[in-house]
Amino acid sequence: MHYFTKLKMNRILVITLSAFLFLACKTKTKEEKQEKKQEVVNVYTHRHYKADQELFAQFEKETGIKVNVTNAKADELIQKMTVEGSQSPADVLITVDAGRLVRAKEKGLLQSVTSEFLNQTIPVHLKDIDNQWFSLTKRARVIVYNPEKVTPEQLSTYEDLTSPAWNKKILIRSSGNIYNQSLLASMIASQGEEKAAAWATGIVNNMARSPKGNDRDQIKALVAGEGDVAIVNTYYIGKLLNSKDSAEVKVGKAIRIFFPNQKDRGTHINVSGAGIAKYAPNKDNGIKFIEFLSGVKAQEVFAKANYEYPVNPNVAPSLLLTSWGDFKEDNVSLSLLGKNNKKAVLTFDKAGWK
Repeated sequence: MHYFTKLKMNRILVITLSAFLFLACKTKTKEEKQEKKQEVVNVYTHRHYKADQELFAQFEKETGIKVNVTNAKADELIQKMTVEGSQSPADVLITVDAGRLVRAKEKGLLQSVTSEFLNQTIPVHLKDIDNQWFSLTKRARVIVYNPEKVTPEQLSTYEDLTSPAWNKKILIRSSGNIYNQSLLASMIASQGEEKAAAWATGIVNNMARSPKGNDRDQIKALVAGEGDVAIVNTYYIGKLLNSKDSAEVKVGKAIRIFFPNQKDRGTHINVSGAGIAKYAPNKDNGIKFIEFLSGVKAQEVFAKANYEYPVNPNVAPSLLLTSWGDFKEDNVSLSLLGKNNKKAVLTFDKAGWK
C-alpha cells in the first residue's frame, strides 16, 4: 500500500512540474512575442518626394518606429479615411494646401493633440486653432515675368494684375486648382467677397489664354511668348532649375520672380501639413512623427532637397530660395483659407474662370 501511495504522489509531482514548466514556457513565449512586436506609425500621404522617403527612413533609424506609408492623391486619402471610419489604420494624414487640411478637419477625420514642441515651434497662423493639423513646409505663390517684356517696376500686387495694362498678358492655371482657390480664399478673408469677385473677373478678362496645365506649364508658356506674367508657386521654379532636362533648366533661368503685396498684407503662401487621424491606433507614435518632421534636421532637408520654405523659424531657407530674396508673407490664419474655399469656388464660377 505504501508503495502505491508513493508512486501516486510521484505521478502527481511530475504532472504538477510539467504543468508549471508548460505555463512558464507559454508565458515566456508570450513575453518574447510582445518584445518582438515592432512599434509602427501608419502614414497616409499625398506627398511623393524622395526627400520625404529619406526622412521616413531616418525617423525609423532614430526611433525604431516603422513607418508604413499609403500614398495617393489628397482627395482619395480623405475619402479612404471617411469610408474606413473607426476601423481606419491611419495614424497621420499628410497633404498639400491648408484647404485640404481644413476639409479633413471638417469631415471629422482628425483629432486635437497636445505637443509642447509643436506649440512652441509652429507659428500660430501656420497651424489649426484646435491643434488638429500643423504646417510642415511653405510655398509662396508669386508673380513670375519675362524680363525681356516686363520690368519689376511695373509690378506691385495681385490686385494690380486686373488693370488694363495687363490685358491678354496673364498666364495662370484653372480655378479647379486648390492653390488658386486658396489664393482667392485669402483675398476673401482680407478684403471681402466683393473685392475678391472683382479680382477674379479682372484676371479672367486679362488672361492670355484659357487656363491649362500646371504651374510649370505656365512658366514654359511665358518663356514661349504666350504671355508676359504668370502666377505660380516657388516650388515649381525650383523644380525647373534643378531638372535633369536641360530644356527645363533653360526655362527656369529665363524668368524672374516678383513677390507681390510687399507694401500691404504680403505674398500669399500655401503649405503642406500633417494631422493625427481621429481613430489613430498609434497616436503617440504619430505625434512623435510630426514632431520629427517639424524639427531642425527634417526642416533643413525639406528646404534643401525640395525647394520649400521651412516652417520652423530656426531653419533658414536653402541657398536657392535665399537667392530670390527675403519677402513679407501674408500671415492670415490658414484655417480661413479652408473655411472660405466654397466661397472661392463659387466666385470663380461666377467670374467664368475655367
